[in-house]
Amino acid sequence: MQADGPRACRFGRRWYLNNESWHPSVPPFGEMKCILCWCVSGETHCQRQECPPAACTSPTRRDNPCCTKCRAPDAPPDVREKVHDARAEAWSR
Repeated sequence: MQADGPRACRFGRRWYLNNESWHPSVPPFGEMKCILCWCVSGETHCQRQECPPAACTSPTRRDNPCCTKCRAPDAPPDVREKVHDARAEAWSR
């Protein structure tokens, strides 16, 4: 017997509604902010955030703990950051 309408997903001890997304929590590490999970018709799908390769000698993770960025060579260390294409920051599914 099939249920009418979209099904929910169970991940760990929690239930998530269809089309709901979340960052999974994995003991003893806690919330995995670089991984996104989502519920699709009763099935859980998870994916790590995709990051472009950092082509520099001293990358930083200042603004995004999941991806490294290159620093601009002519700026002070606290404000040096390479401008990224917005598509590289997006989650891919």
